[in-house]
Amino acid sequence: MQDNNDRPGVAAVPTLIYVAALSVGIVLDLLWSVSVFPQVVRYGLGIPLVMLGFAVMPFVLPHYRRAGTPYDVRRAASALVTTGAHRISRNPGYVAITLVYVGAGVAYDNIWMLVLLAPLLTVMHYGVVLREERHLEARFSDEYHRYRASVRRWL
Repeated sequence: MQDNNDRPGVAAVPTLIYVAALSVGIVLDLLWSVSVFPQVVRYGLGIPLVMLGFAVMPFVLPHYRRAGTPYDVRRAASALVTTGAHRISRNPGYVAITLVYVGAGVAYDNIWMLVLLAPLLTVMHYGVVLREERHLEARFSDEYHRYRASVRRWL
């Protein structure tokens, strides 16, 4: 059984944070729709961003399984994942979901989703990422310090 002090203590599951911002963006767009992107931008930029975000995921999730550590941020990490997309970014899953979120905002011409990006990323940074980093530092000390020194947080 895992001690609660041994967990990252994130504010909320990242997917729920993104879904909450997406939902607020949709409601705001229903109340006050503001069209900003021409169709060529919506489809030429929005859809490729969504596709790129989804394309990153196969380079993230399997590496957690191979390392035998949970992807669920509410659980303690049992291994440090440094393979796959984690060789490029310490948070490739969050980069991927952010690409999907931004792409959806552009594709649906929903300016509110894009306005909410700054608060969304602030919540992610302080409520999830920094807490995960403290957890990984506590569990994997020197190994995590070396990894952190060699791989950027985002890109």
